[in-house]
Amino acid sequence: MDAYDAVVVGGGIVGSSVAYHLARGGSRTLLADREDEGRATDAGAGIVSPLTSSRSRDPDWLEFATGAADYYPELADRLDDEGAGPTGFDRPGLLAVAVDEGEVPEYERSLEAIRSRRDRLDDGPEIEEIGPDNAASEFPPLGDAVRAFRYSDAGRVEGRRFAAALRDAGRSHGLETVEADVTEIRIDGRVTGVRTADRRTIPTETVVVAGGAWSPAFADQLEISLPISPQRGQIVHLGLPSGSSEPEEWPIVKAFRDHYMVPWPDGRVAAGATRETGSGFAPRTTAAGVREVLEEALRVAPGLADAALEEVRVGLRPASPDGRPVLGAVPDVPGAFLATGHGPTGLTFGPYSGKLVADRVRGESRGLEAFSVDRFEE
Repeated sequence: MDAYDAVVVGGGIVGSSVAYHLARGGSRTLLADREDEGRATDAGAGIVSPLTSSRSRDPDWLEFATGAADYYPELADRLDDEGAGPTGFDRPGLLAVAVDEGEVPEYERSLEAIRSRRDRLDDGPEIEEIGPDNAASEFPPLGDAVRAFRYSDAGRVEGRRFAAALRDAGRSHGLETVEADVTEIRIDGRVTGVRTADRRTIPTETVVVAGGAWSPAFADQLEISLPISPQRGQIVHLGLPSGSSEPEEWPIVKAFRDHYMVPWPDGRVAAGATRETGSGFAPRTTAAGVREVLEEALRVAPGLADAALEEVRVGLRPASPDGRPVLGAVPDVPGAFLATGHGPTGLTFGPYSGKLVADRVRGESRGLEAFSVDRFEE
C-alpha cells in the first residue's frame, strides 16, 4: 500500500481532530477506524463548561480545559468556512439549581469555587444568581427551585456531528479515511507502519493511537503502562410533547447529584448520565442505569414526565486513574504518539487535544507534560 506521513487509529472526536489538524498542516494522513459499538463520542452529552466542573479543582486540568473551551468557537467557525458545517456547537449557557434545602450547602460551595476559579483565570462572564421564578421561565420543565445561578458561557456540542465535520473538512485537505481494524504497530527502532486484521501493512513513520477505551490494546507493543479502562455511561434522550415551547433557547441544567440535562433545538432533552466504573466492554443499556437517569431528571424537572423516551445511548468512556487524558509522544518509540484517556471530558477536550497532539507530531512541544504517559511509570 501507499505510504502515509501519519496514520491515526480511532475515529472518535479526538482521533478525527488529530487527523484533521495533521492533514490541514500538509501531512498525508490516513484515519483508520473500526467503528466500535459504544464509542464515547457517539453517546456523550457534550457539555463544554470547564469552569463549572468539579474536576476543575486540578489546576493543570483547569488550564487545559479552559484552552479547550476557548478553542471550540474558533474551530467551529473554521469548519463552517471550510464547508463542513453545521458542527453542532453553540453556547446556550448553563443553569445550576438547588431543588431542595439539602442541596443549598453544596450549591453555595460550588458557587464560591466557581467564582474563585474565574477570578484566578481573570476572564469570562459573571456568574449571575437568579430567582426561582426566573429559573423556571428559562427551563419550563423545571420544578420548584430554592436557589439558582446562570453561567452564560457554557457550551454544548453534538459529538457525532462535530467529529464528522472534522473528517469532512480534513478530506478537503487530503485526509483519507478507511474502516479498518488496526491490530499491530510495526516497530523497527522506530514506527515503520501498521498492520490490519485483514493482513494489510500500511507503511508510515508516525502513528497516533486515539482508540478511546480500546487504546490499551497497543500498550505491550509500545512497552508502556497505559491503565485506561472503560467506564460505561448511559444517557437518555427525551422527546418533548407536541405543544411544548421550543427548547432552542433553553440552557443546560445541572443540579447537585452529578447529573444534568442538555436541551437540543430539535425538541430533545438529553438526560444523563451514569458513571459505571468496572463495566468492562459492555455497551448496553441496563434497567438500573435507565432508572437512575430518569429518576434524577424527573426529580429536578418533573415537567418532563410526559416526554417520550426516544433513545438511550451508551458510551464507554476511556477513564484514566487520575482523571487526566494521556497525550503526547511515547517514550523510546520514535514516531508513536497517544491521544486518549479523556474519561467523561472527551467532548470538552477532544478537538483541542487533537490539535496539540498534531502540533507535537510536527515537533512543536506545547504544554503536554502534565498529560504524558510517563506519569504511570513513576
